Amino acid sequence: MTEAGPRAGGIDIWERHAAWWQGEFTQGADVEYEEQILPLAVGHLAGSSRILDMGCGEGQVARAAAAAGPAGVTVAGIEPAWAQVQAAAGRGGGVGYVRGRGEALPFPDGAFDAVVTCLVLEHTDDLDAILAEVARVLEPGGRFVLFTNHPLFQTPGSGWIDDQVLDPPEQYWRVGEYLTEVVTLEQVDANVVLPFAHRTLSTYVNALARAGLLVHHMDEPAPPAGFLAQDVQYASAATIPRLLALRSEKVARGPAGASS
Repeated sequence: MTEAGPRAGGIDIWERHAAWWQGEFTQGADVEYEEQILPLAVGHLAGSSRILDMGCGEGQVARAAAAAGPAGVTVAGIEPAWAQVQAAAGRGGGVGYVRGRGEALPFPDGAFDAVVTCLVLEHTDDLDAILAEVARVLEPGGRFVLFTNHPLFQTPGSGWIDDQVLDPPEQYWRVGEYLTEVVTLEQVDANVVLPFAHRTLSTYVNALARAGLLVHHMDEPAPPAGFLAQDVQYASAATIPRLLALRSEKVARGPAGASS
């Protein structure tokens, strides 16, 4: 893993790897999505009737929200990679898709009562600008559901260690330099290198607060059974969460900008 500089990468990276993502993580290919992420998203969005999936990829979270939503639910998805938008539109599911970026959402103020983003913000540069846009398009009291790789346990340099030098040998999860916020390039598959912007949990929570999005619930789920079954070494890391979910609500503000 090498330092990538101050930016998390451009759209061309996601255009180039869209087919890889679709093949590896959608339509039942990834157990973490099937057993954990999609059920959590549906649960956190329950009761919402106007939902935006920001950075929707090929739309699997948006489709799940539309399928589980109340009668008359409307779901929109926004995604910067055209290859993903095309795949999402082709897979249907009653969702409307548009190409665009989180820093400039093409929707009016208060258009949604819920926004969800899944494994997106760790690949972005301007967190404050994106969260300001999320708050703008949410109605007062609307919820924002944020899924990210766990900032502590997925820190650059973290990972499973099988130390055979010690006597007796030890197996443990090493945590990297958690307090160092940096953008790195990580090879996640053959010929697939993606940028990851590591931020601390406090950075996320404080940025949400600055945008008027106050956290009401947090999930740090254990890896799902299907994931642990894929490799015997992961069974020993069953107490190490890979995912973090934060659900916040937009605070209604008075005329002077103060919370009401």
